[in-house]
Amino acid sequence: MTAQPFPISEIVATRRPHRKDAARNYDALLTAAREAFAEHGAEASLEDIARRAGVGIGTLYRNFPTRRHLFESLYADEVNSLCEVAHEVADLEPWEALTAWLDRFAGYMVTKRAVREALNDESAIFAACRESMYAAGTPLFERAQRAGEARTDMTFVDLLRMVAGITATTFDDDSQRDRVMSIALDGVRVTR
Repeated sequence: MTAQPFPISEIVATRRPHRKDAARNYDALLTAAREAFAEHGAEASLEDIARRAGVGIGTLYRNFPTRRHLFESLYADEVNSLCEVAHEVADLEPWEALTAWLDRFAGYMVTKRAVREALNDESAIFAACRESMYAAGTPLFERAQRAGEARTDMTFVDLLRMVAGITATTFDDDSQRDRVMSIALDGVRVTR
């Protein structure tokens, strides 16, 4: 898989500050927002996010003038990371590359659930994210299919919906979630 720019990569690059100190604050705010939204959902306190990031509320508002802007930036950053993982795992064996990417996709679903209510399917950010995510993951899935390691009677969208469904439920712990995911992926993998 050759490195190619995804639509979301350009959006993330234009939103991220260029000065090192400002970029550090921006990244710290996104990390804090990711944690806060995972814990408290979309209604997480902006003051709490600023505190977690070690910055003042003014710095948060300079970077993200509205809650929606924060949601969009966090969502775009998550999808951009997901696209980067596709490049990082592309040289692995087909099934290993696909499952490594799906593992990261499952983690991304936590953020998606938290911000989904704030973003509608028609937003430009959401559309760019979906296009980028499909462009990053589809080649991994199709490569596993061509290698005879993944079922050919399903689509990439089918696979994403399956993983999204699994991650939407609650589990006793991470090991239970990983076990359920493994069982589901056994149904996708072609046994030889």
